[in-house]
Amino acid sequence: MWNLIFWSVLVYVLIMIPRYLKYRKSSYKIASGNSFLKTVFDKGNYGEFLTFTCLEKLDGHHKLMTNLYLLKEDDSTTEVDLIMLSETGIYVFESKNYSGWIFGDEKNKNWIQTLQNKQKNRFFNPIWQNKGHIMALKTALEIDEEDLYKSYVVFSERCTLKKIKVTSLNVKVIKRNALIKTIKKDINQSAKRMTVEEVDDLYLKLQKYACADEVVKKTHIDNIKAKM
Repeated sequence: MWNLIFWSVLVYVLIMIPRYLKYRKSSYKIASGNSFLKTVFDKGNYGEFLTFTCLEKLDGHHKLMTNLYLLKEDDSTTEVDLIMLSETGIYVFESKNYSGWIFGDEKNKNWIQTLQNKQKNRFFNPIWQNKGHIMALKTALEIDEEDLYKSYVVFSERCTLKKIKVTSLNVKVIKRNALIKTIKKDINQSAKRMTVEEVDDLYLKLQKYACADEVVKKTHIDNIKAKM
């Protein structure tokens, strides 16, 4: 019995140490305000963290921001998982830390996740979801240039993208292990649209929407539940 407990604790520690070192090395804590435990024990936060650490490796001048609570036209809020402000554009990421098979079409309201036990779960079209985030960003930044915004839906490596249909040019649906290669290609093929100073100005402008307090978060969640 004690041997089982010992080995279970040892395995747990061996798993947690690399994650903790990665967390300490990253600037994710500063950007999100999430503690280590809140990061690794929340599936959504952890997927967001892994995407954030991928983007930190990119060269060039860029600013990363997470969990921005922006106002919508109806005065409710929308939560943007992650954005990257760059000289080549504003990259908006919707993180989906899902497993299973993923089926989806940009034109359909709902997508489907199929698990190994054949269970099927419907979830709201993440492209539409990110489109809503971009609309809120346009209002907050007062910049309405459509081609400046680039939408990325990033799924976990644990899933399989079976049938995904995307028609919009500035929209990409990928797995996290393809993120760096895809975004580097995107950056290299894109002209610079902003100066370093303009990137920094946008970052400062969005700071007031970051690290929201618990009241804002609770109101956001309550509004979502009321619409379900």
